[in-house]
Amino acid sequence: MISSNPLTCLLCALLLCLSSVVIFTTITKNFSNNCAILNPPNTNILPLTEYKDDENDEMEKEMLRVASRSKQNRSSTNPKKLAFMFLTTSTLPFAPLWESFFTKAPKTHFTIYVHVDPTISTWTPHYTSVFHNRLIIPKRTARHSPALAAAARRLLASALVDDRDNYMFILLSSSCIPLHSFRFMYHVLANSNKSFIEMAPQDLGTFYRWSGHRPHVMLPEVRYEKFRAGSQFWSLTRKHAILVAADMKIWPKFKLPCLHVWCFPEEDYFPTLMNLLDTNGCVHATLTHVDWTGRVDGHPRVYKKDEVGPQLIWALRRDRPKYGDQDDGIRHDPFLFARKFSPDTLEVLMAIADRVIFQD
Repeated sequence: MISSNPLTCLLCALLLCLSSVVIFTTITKNFSNNCAILNPPNTNILPLTEYKDDENDEMEKEMLRVASRSKQNRSSTNPKKLAFMFLTTSTLPFAPLWESFFTKAPKTHFTIYVHVDPTISTWTPHYTSVFHNRLIIPKRTARHSPALAAAARRLLASALVDDRDNYMFILLSSSCIPLHSFRFMYHVLANSNKSFIEMAPQDLGTFYRWSGHRPHVMLPEVRYEKFRAGSQFWSLTRKHAILVAADMKIWPKFKLPCLHVWCFPEEDYFPTLMNLLDTNGCVHATLTHVDWTGRVDGHPRVYKKDEVGPQLIWALRRDRPKYGDQDDGIRHDPFLFARKFSPDTLEVLMAIADRVIFQD
């Protein structure tokens, strides 16, 4: 029974008010903290990237213009071609492995394009190499800037202009290796009417990346809910490659200076563009395997010589891609490539190439 004593009633009222104040203060504090987390980074105090714009490069502008007018339909009589595009800051340490890979493929079924940073390497493939005369006009590249994304666009444009039978455009790094034979890859990619490009689910990191490009630059065309991040390495159909070459609306936003710490246009521009233009025409996964387990430094695991063998190749093949928001738990596309491999693994990889890697 509640006492009717006035003093007791007053005391109860004071306790109730005090409890309400504590609860309100706690909720307000937590709410404020959450809002602080979602506040965009201060672009006035954080350093921006420095990137030399290519507006005055008439040759590049003309190449992109010609590429954007490429026909979507290939020649009806010729086989589809896979365009292998290597984006590297150095030589290709696994060139012998790729040489072996391509020598087992019909020359009418593939093309090769290489972008080598001219400030780092002056690599000149031997005239007998499949890479001979396959280097495109290069420019300087660097992480935390639009330069890598710009190089990928140049590779796409070069491949579109070079051969109208190029059907699937595959971006690879110098540390990538094949996980299957050419015949297996060709069956997967030439028979697909969709691109393979990772579009990871949005999280706090995605928000900071979008904010790093500065909201006043992104908006109104690139709203946060349409922004996507994903692997730098993808396989785009001819239709989507032409869309990239023709893009004069989204790329100008991504090539502007962005906050250095959150600036990864090579991982943000292509997924965002595809999400905006034709998300249903893409499989939201990369076919290049990479291991991020336990990594906190922004770089994936690098496989060393003593780790490489048949068991590793088979394990990488068995793994399943991540499909972002499309993941229904059913689809299981095969990984076709893997990275990062240390250059000292070449000897071991060559030893197991014919009996493991190129055997399906």
